[in-house]
Amino acid sequence: MNENPYQEDREQIKELLQQYENLRSGLAHSFIDEDSFEKIIDYYQENDDLGRAMDAAETATDQYPYSAQLIVKKADILLANRRYQDCLDLLDQAELYDHNDINIYILKTDAFLALDQQEKAVELLSQALELFTGEERIELLFELADVYDDYEDFEKVFDCLRMILEDEPTNEEALYKICFWTDFTGRNEESIRLHLRIIDDFPYNELAWFNLGAAYQGLKLYEKAIDAYQYAITIEEKFDYAYRNIGDAYIRLRKYKEAIEALEKVNELAKPEDVIFEALGYCYEKLHNYAQARFHYRKASHLRPDDSKLYYKIAHTYFKEEQYESCMKQLDTALRMHKQSAEYHLLAGECRMLQGAYKDAVQYFSTVVRLRPRNLSGWEALIRCLYKGAFFEEALDQTDLALNLSQNKPLFLFYKAAVLMAAGRSKEGILQLETAMGKAPRLLKKFVELNPAILQNQQVVDLIAKYKRNRSI
Repeated sequence: MNENPYQEDREQIKELLQQYENLRSGLAHSFIDEDSFEKIIDYYQENDDLGRAMDAAETATDQYPYSAQLIVKKADILLANRRYQDCLDLLDQAELYDHNDINIYILKTDAFLALDQQEKAVELLSQALELFTGEERIELLFELADVYDDYEDFEKVFDCLRMILEDEPTNEEALYKICFWTDFTGRNEESIRLHLRIIDDFPYNELAWFNLGAAYQGLKLYEKAIDAYQYAITIEEKFDYAYRNIGDAYIRLRKYKEAIEALEKVNELAKPEDVIFEALGYCYEKLHNYAQARFHYRKASHLRPDDSKLYYKIAHTYFKEEQYESCMKQLDTALRMHKQSAEYHLLAGECRMLQGAYKDAVQYFSTVVRLRPRNLSGWEALIRCLYKGAFFEEALDQTDLALNLSQNKPLFLFYKAAVLMAAGRSKEGILQLETAMGKAPRLLKKFVELNPAILQNQQVVDLIAKYKRNRSI
């Protein structure tokens, strides 16, 4: 047995190239058969020497003018040289000699696509599918799928992959691809039916189980998805993508401890990923374990240092723990990276307001309003801050602006009532409160939250009691 087949191949091609040079030079005893010519042409193509490849192809077709395989090789070189019509003409000639050569149809497809003739490519491949079976038919279906992909007919891509799996249920490439296209096209019910049939015949195919889980997940049937993924990892215990999707499904079900267990398994099996650390941080945050949440958000930020959102998320954990200075340090970093984020300014404003730095907070909230004038949360925060900082005249102005922009949202009617009363304009405030109560009584709690002591005001108490009596009649 030869211990160095690569060396043998090199020697063989070296010998063939010498024979080819002898033939070109007109030396005797320089016969080369069709297969050898094909190897010579392949050698030049693999070395990106298209000029010599074409010379060899010309010599070969002169020697064997009726050889479909050599004509196809020549057409392949024409295709690489962007001589698309010449390529097609030559392939028509090859088809006369051997219409069962699949390469004719694949090269024609490439030429049609290069000429932006997608319809001809589809028609050709569809006809060719009638001529071939087995692996060649599978190859043509993949080609057809790629054509549909190039021209964004994505439903047909899914159809081609389904046909492949109907012919060859365990085709790995098709199983991998159809998972993506199921999600992209939303054809989850079809995917479920297809993969259940595959699993009936091939119950130990982990990719089929995974795809079944992904299709269930696409329909938000998370418990069924988890069951399918569990079968996949029972068959292939190192299937990290299955653990990843299990983690996501558990997050959707708000089962954060189970999600953490699955995501930690992903970290064991695959290289560290920012999205996995971020997901772990999210789970720990939901479990109110803010130190662990920060630990994982920071790990994510080390892998994705340009993402300001991760610093914001770290800041949010400090905010939840009332560590406002630490929160502001993280927000400062986030804002240096993304100055125009209303979300970051909003949290910074809340942070400063809780520290009693009302003027600073007003600046942050004013920026939120400027960046997102139609977003009511910014106006609400700004008015709350002005009220708590006792900037009542400015609060009235901003409340009027908010009412105008929001087409008199009841929340701002309540806020205006509170501001008027705090500014000593009790009569106007009570009238405004009465109007607000008539529109949205459930928002009374927002009025009270601004100043719980307002319930000691007898006029307010009487108005609330009157409203309750009227509603009970």
